[in-house]
Amino acid sequence: MSLREQKEAVHRAFDVVAPTYDLLTGLNPGYHRHLRISAARLSLRSTDAGPRILDLCCGTGASTEALRAIYPEATIVGLDRSAGMLEEARAKTSLAGVTFVEGDATDPRAAGVEGDFDGVLMAYGIRNIPDADRALANVLDLLRPGAPAVFHEYSVADSPARALLWDAVCYGVIVPGGLVTARDASIYRYLHRSVRDFDGVGAFEARLARAGFVDVWTGELDGWQRGIVHSFVGRKPR
Repeated sequence: MSLREQKEAVHRAFDVVAPTYDLLTGLNPGYHRHLRISAARLSLRSTDAGPRILDLCCGTGASTEALRAIYPEATIVGLDRSAGMLEEARAKTSLAGVTFVEGDATDPRAAGVEGDFDGVLMAYGIRNIPDADRALANVLDLLRPGAPAVFHEYSVADSPARALLWDAVCYGVIVPGGLVTARDASIYRYLHRSVRDFDGVGAFEARLARAGFVDVWTGELDGWQRGIVHSFVGRKPR
């Protein structure tokens, strides 16, 4: 199966591992803290009404919990294409009050999600979309003028050393962990492939600029994921 075909079917693969997904990601040192760092990089101001935030590719709600922790007064909409992952998110009492929508992050409006949002967080999502440029254009359209988006994502193409570390972690830890927790590691083998194929940091920054984002910058994360996972930040022009 081609990588594009895998991306088009990835939501069904996530359905399979949804019940055990949090167990495996929870073993990753820094996983939840890094999501909170990226959420904080939206740098949203507190208002009486609270900011309105879109959590694209929200999965089981780990990124939504990060947003709730940083912006407790926010109105949050979470969107994901995997019904199984959304079932896990909706079951979390910590996320009561969040509106979860099943839909394709390529075009959230097609699922009934309307702007204008004060911020968008997309964690581990953009590399899974077959038409990333179309998705970025639609993210920009959903933001109010001047509002930020943060793409919390893997990128190792610019560093051979980090790419090799990613290979080692995937086949030494993540894929075996998927076999143990879900008895199916296909989504985790896809994870390795999709990250290896994804843009380098400079290339993704350029992609964001072509899509119309301004003030584009990339924030590092720490631990073993330094140089592997990044916060890509940009804003809609005012």
